[in-house]
Amino acid sequence: MTTTEPLRIGNASGFYGDRFDALREMLTDGPLDVLTGDYLAELTMLILGRDRAKDPARGYATTFLRQLEDTLGLAVERGVRIVANAGGLNPAGLADAIRGLAERLGIGCRVAHVEGDDLLGARDWGPGVVSANAYLGGGGIAACLRGGADVVVTGRVTDAALVTGPAAAHFGWAADDWDALAGAVVAGHVLECGTQATGGNYAFFTEIDDLRRPGFPLAEIHPDGSAVITKHPGTGGAVTVGTVTAQLLYETAGARYPGPDVTARLDSVRLTQDGPDRVRIDGVRGEAPPPTLKAGLTRLGGHRNEVVFVLTGLDIDAKAALVRDQMEAALTKRRPAEVRWTLARTDRPDADVQEEASALLRLVVRDRDPDTVGRAVSGAAVELALASLPGFHVTAPPGKAAPYGVFEAAYVPAESVPHIAVLPDGTRTAIPPAPHTRRLTPADEPPLPPPLNGPTRRAPLGAVAGARSGDKGGSANVGVWVRTDDAWRWLVHTLTVDRLRELLPETADLPITRHQLPHLRALNFTVDGLLGEGVAAQARFDPQAKAVGEWLRSRHLDIPEVLL
Repeated sequence: MTTTEPLRIGNASGFYGDRFDALREMLTDGPLDVLTGDYLAELTMLILGRDRAKDPARGYATTFLRQLEDTLGLAVERGVRIVANAGGLNPAGLADAIRGLAERLGIGCRVAHVEGDDLLGARDWGPGVVSANAYLGGGGIAACLRGGADVVVTGRVTDAALVTGPAAAHFGWAADDWDALAGAVVAGHVLECGTQATGGNYAFFTEIDDLRRPGFPLAEIHPDGSAVITKHPGTGGAVTVGTVTAQLLYETAGARYPGPDVTARLDSVRLTQDGPDRVRIDGVRGEAPPPTLKAGLTRLGGHRNEVVFVLTGLDIDAKAALVRDQMEAALTKRRPAEVRWTLARTDRPDADVQEEASALLRLVVRDRDPDTVGRAVSGAAVELALASLPGFHVTAPPGKAAPYGVFEAAYVPAESVPHIAVLPDGTRTAIPPAPHTRRLTPADEPPLPPPLNGPTRRAPLGAVAGARSGDKGGSANVGVWVRTDDAWRWLVHTLTVDRLRELLPETADLPITRHQLPHLRALNFTVDGLLGEGVAAQARFDPQAKAVGEWLRSRHLDIPEVLL
């Protein structure tokens, strides 16, 4: 259909395991046209892949099905269409399960699904690959909704496709309405992580009155692709230019944000406070998408084990050296392929609390062979209990080796990937790729504003700047923004790549790319390799880089006094 009325699209899930009651809350707390849910992440695909390997009938997010038991009738009664990527690796199986649920509950419900993203059998991806899925766009979702579906479930689509698909169906956008599609992509990116848009994980969280149970966000999409981000009245949290800016920077990179439907220009985004808990997004420009689709591969990387030794009181460095020498000697008989030690100096002198007098020495081992990192490691650690440093203990009993996963990104020609909408009546509709493509190139860096000079004072970066960080495969994304033009003049000249390396020494030897987004008064950094082989590999203490931004905000540097 084609209409000029805004489309109200809500979100009820930002990940597999999000607040179970959110689906009901979003349906009962205010009006909606479409309710979406994002259940997939890089780690989730590995989990679902292992589920499917055990039982081919599995491979989808079972939580979503349980949520529908309580809400499907309510959604149909209120005319709210539900669109979710909970199908994971088996969208057809989830669609059948929903039909069975609707029949059991006596609900007339038309269910459709989108498939074609699963590329596991399409080519030889190498050993150990558990899942291989292309990121599809919103075209299949749009076709299902035009075909009369009440519920649409998909496999791997881009997170923003959950919004671009319904918006394209509602407004009748053409496949090359780049600006409108780009606006919907930006709105979809804000919604995709649920309550992160309403104050969750927000750097300036102390400014939000009620963050105990933030409401989930919704977007009022307009025919030109502009949108207002808001939430249901009376729900917790807040929607501000700051909360929306933080989410826009999350897990993005440069000015060009590519996807299968469109490349959205993040450097064109304008945010305006449009009233309490209302932020308007407009001015978004779009370009033809790249000719390739991203495909996410997960594979079993091997097995790992971990022991955390607690070092308390005096002589921490000497105690750490003793434990390392003892464990290294024990491991020489059958040394794992990777042995990594880290010492976290969480201790402080003359502490009133024992835990505050303690440091943590972490040993992580990896190997293809589970026996090499299993009992051989945990047994060696246990044997030190009465033969090592004074006060010896560990945070948890050493255990068996556990498998770990690896995420990789590959790129395949868009025309080589089938994109199929399976309509409620069983009709299979092929969705063509974008009518035009454009090779992705970095956007030109904008000219710098004049620097801000004057007396400075040593203070944490977080006194003037917000940050949000996250993971993309083995890379970390760190977005930093400020709230005034003067602060932007200082930030853009001060927080260079070299300064970031100084503030975050763990990044010193890694490739870093900086991107400027002046309309958002923001910088976005990509730190390649910080997360090793991705979240499932658990290469760091913070395996998804969720707190890297807060670490950066805690670091001290010289800040103009006028900003403090």
